[in-house]
Amino acid sequence: MKRTHLSSAIGLVLGLVLVAPLQAQQANGDAGAKTTAAKQADAKQLQEVTVSARRRDESLEKVPVAITAFSGEDMKDLQANSIDGLQGAVPNMNIVQGRGSSSAVNIFIRGIGQPDALQTFDPGVGMYVDDVYYSRIQGGLINLFDVERVEVLRGPQGTLYGKNSTGGAVKVVTKNPGDTTEGSVEAGFGNYGRREGKFYLGGPLGGAWSASIAGGITQTDGYVTDPSTGHKYNDEDSKSVRGKLRYHPSENFDAVLSLDYTKQDTGLTLGQPVSTLKRTDLVFGSVALYTPTPDQKYDFKTRTSFSPDKGQQLEHKGAALSLDWKLSEQWNLKSISAFRKLDSDSYIDIDASQFELGDVLVDFHQKQASQELQLQYDNGSNLQAVYGLYYLRETVPSHQEAYADDLFALAGTPITFLRTIDDDLTTTTYAGFAHMNWQFVPSWTLAAGVRYSSDHKDYDRTTSTFWGQPFTAINETVAFTGDKRWNAWTPTISLQKQFNPQTMGYVSASRGFKSGGFNGRANSTAETRTAEYNPEYVWTYELGLKWRSADNKLQANLAAFHSDYTDFQARVSEVQNPGSITPTFAFPVINAAKLKMDGVEFEGAAVFDDGTRLSAQVGYLDARYAKFVDHRLDPSDPLYNPRLHDHVPFSPTWTSRVAATHVFNLGSGSAITVGADWSYRSETWLSVDNYDALSQKAYSVTGLFGIYDSADGHWQFRAGVRNLGDKVYKTDGQEFSSVGNIRTAYYGMPRNWYANVRYNF
Repeated sequence: MKRTHLSSAIGLVLGLVLVAPLQAQQANGDAGAKTTAAKQADAKQLQEVTVSARRRDESLEKVPVAITAFSGEDMKDLQANSIDGLQGAVPNMNIVQGRGSSSAVNIFIRGIGQPDALQTFDPGVGMYVDDVYYSRIQGGLINLFDVERVEVLRGPQGTLYGKNSTGGAVKVVTKNPGDTTEGSVEAGFGNYGRREGKFYLGGPLGGAWSASIAGGITQTDGYVTDPSTGHKYNDEDSKSVRGKLRYHPSENFDAVLSLDYTKQDTGLTLGQPVSTLKRTDLVFGSVALYTPTPDQKYDFKTRTSFSPDKGQQLEHKGAALSLDWKLSEQWNLKSISAFRKLDSDSYIDIDASQFELGDVLVDFHQKQASQELQLQYDNGSNLQAVYGLYYLRETVPSHQEAYADDLFALAGTPITFLRTIDDDLTTTTYAGFAHMNWQFVPSWTLAAGVRYSSDHKDYDRTTSTFWGQPFTAINETVAFTGDKRWNAWTPTISLQKQFNPQTMGYVSASRGFKSGGFNGRANSTAETRTAEYNPEYVWTYELGLKWRSADNKLQANLAAFHSDYTDFQARVSEVQNPGSITPTFAFPVINAAKLKMDGVEFEGAAVFDDGTRLSAQVGYLDARYAKFVDHRLDPSDPLYNPRLHDHVPFSPTWTSRVAATHVFNLGSGSAITVGADWSYRSETWLSVDNYDALSQKAYSVTGLFGIYDSADGHWQFRAGVRNLGDKVYKTDGQEFSSVGNIRTAYYGMPRNWYANVRYNF
């Protein structure tokens, strides 16, 4: 794919930064010094964390919700360049790059998510950037070049955040310009041809106006090689920019206009076939095309049938206007208006081989417009409330092509096969919500709320199948439409007790909802009759405790929960006529299951006077099916497999992380910070249909980093290594067993190192 040199990236960054007024460095000369001093102070005391989980700013320790929050510097210490860098840092959370896509992200919290990346599915965990909902997982692999903080809310967030937040929500808050000029420029490099540049510049324009601009360029050469061509894949080539204009004439009014743009241009994202790939020969029967070597460690070499010019492109852009009016001492009105546009053109080699079995093009163009109004009330003492209205309209037209010239043959001669799909999904959502927080007696607070959501989907689909000679007579076109509205009430209630200034406990119950939809893989007339599937619902009951020592040196948060999850939307893969010489394959979506999840989560931190900080996150999850409706579990069915659904996907029993940092204060006032972390994940299943090849045994990974901060705070040097032990581990899987026996695993990045330098001015 397209490449630029490191010097070009750095030149662009520096060129943009130089448009700043010359007084910027002078105006912020002392601010840099405060940065290093603050870091040294942080090493000896835990800082209070402010979150906006309940649509207003609150101390994390006072919110009766299981939340993990990270500042921008925390994300750097996690060695996280994008949102998937949170993997391992949040209890009971799995976050991985979407299957076969360089831009998509699949998020699971407490076993709830969406294991299929097709654009007709809704995510199970909501993604929000500056309170704007991102409705597709494509484009969700957000570059964190200008992040102020990231909040991860665990458990259903259906009252304040609406549909598709059954598992939880991830909130990204970016920096707003203020009254002080500040900025930075950063450049870095690493192995696998890594080069990157970032910049940020923000400050006053005069009067009540201020502005900021931030951007980043990240490029790598890729860590998977096609041994037949030497071409590299699983690369990165991302360019992002965000500009903000703020008008803040008084404490009573604040307006922020945000514009952002991201462009990605990468090669294929390749995994490895982990089962025997098969061709159906109409004369000779099933013929093996590829057989993996049992128990062979993946060497990050994968062949592909696509030419090197077939890759993945994405453009993602948006505009948002946030208006905040203080109407009186008690009342505040907030408006969030947003428009987003996403264009994605991706080739995906599902079978990850030189054969054309599951090769596809997915080309879709998404637009969404949203409007949210919030009326907030605070009596200044014991009662706070928020009332809201929400509107979203989304259109997702797409064109897909599936190439499978190696799937069928006649006496050894391949039969060409092409399937084209054109569909168009329009979703319109209306919602109203209310939430209150009432301290009815000293130290006791009751919080309750409810949301009503109405979700309407209109779907049109046309599938055309083209066979080569001598079967052109069976070519066909199948079309169907779907039109359905789903409504839901999603309440929440909590009771919290402030035992003392350091300790808070709570109990809560909340409901989540993800709307129904239409199967985006219904390719035959028979499949169209059952293309509609119902919504998912979850009730979660939680008991929590949050504690911080009086001297701010120790902190511990504990949560225990039980979830009842119904009507899980499961995409499975099945052969409809297994006894035929010409089997047909299908990918039905079924409301298959009732699940129960029980779990415990712990997060703790400790700081010592010598500049040492320790932290730990531990999650325990017992996720199991109470019921799974699938004809393949019937002993009389030709496809009977009693072990097919023994395990809930992306629900490891244990997730844990331990981290340590130490700050060495140098005599000059500068500081060196060293840090290490170790994360562990127990056995994880990577598909709804359980196959041993699509599971990952328990594993752990380790990371190391070091930072030098100059005394004046202007210079920072950072270097680190991720996956120090060079562990080979699976992160995701493609399961299309009915098509050529395709089962493909995707892998985490091998050991990789980086070095960055940043100048703050």
